[in-house]
Amino acid sequence: MEMNKRKLMLVDDDPSLLETLGDFLSFEGYDVLCAVSGEDALIKMRPFQPDLIILDMGMPGMGGTGFLDRITNPDGLTLYPVLVLTARASMAEYFADKQIAGFLAKPCDPPDLLLEVSRILFETANAGHVAAIIPSLRRLVVAESDSALRQRLEVEFTQAGFEVKAVGTGPEALEACVTLRPHALVMRLELADMSADEVVAMLRRLPTTRETQAVVYGMDLPEAQLEHVANLDIPQNCMLKDLTVNTIIDRTMAVTGA
Repeated sequence: MEMNKRKLMLVDDDPSLLETLGDFLSFEGYDVLCAVSGEDALIKMRPFQPDLIILDMGMPGMGGTGFLDRITNPDGLTLYPVLVLTARASMAEYFADKQIAGFLAKPCDPPDLLLEVSRILFETANAGHVAAIIPSLRRLVVAESDSALRQRLEVEFTQAGFEVKAVGTGPEALEACVTLRPHALVMRLELADMSADEVVAMLRRLPTTRETQAVVYGMDLPEAQLEHVANLDIPQNCMLKDLTVNTIIDRTMAVTGA
């Protein structure tokens, strides 16, 4: 009987490096998942549950530092063991309060990487990586037409501990809710082809989704139609005026008990 493969997440913005190291580590018997940015890694991390994250620090966007900040507790412990790849020698102060499993200078030879990966996995298997307690994931459907805001909400909710399905239209939101039976639907009031009040009304008619919580935002936006607000069958505290991400997340967490 084949033993379960150890799972590695490789995070780097260099496609050729991802392909080279990913293929090498896969050939060595690891289950490898690649992410092209810190944002991408946050989305993929919790569903994958890696045994080790191999992280490049020099990426655009939130970069390696932003990603590492997101997965590090106040005591310096990371959610998962992290092997840092960096070409910068001036980051000692940044890493001083973080419990990093290992470091390798870039560029690194694949055999050196393999040795370090093996060492870390051996040590964590024997000593145990006492990571933060990760609660059972709550399913969430996010419906937002603006792609940038949709991606940000997906990343933020994933980091907050939700399993997220992000869509761009009202019909897609309805289909996702029927299929996934999420704990909550979070959506903009006005979406293409079907507004939030119509989606919620349909959910209330179906036995499998009538208990789905809904948080709707964008009540005070110029495109908001009064009849859609009036017909929205959700509690007043689940109706949010604007697109403030922190407010959307905080209200959703309160509604779902997360």
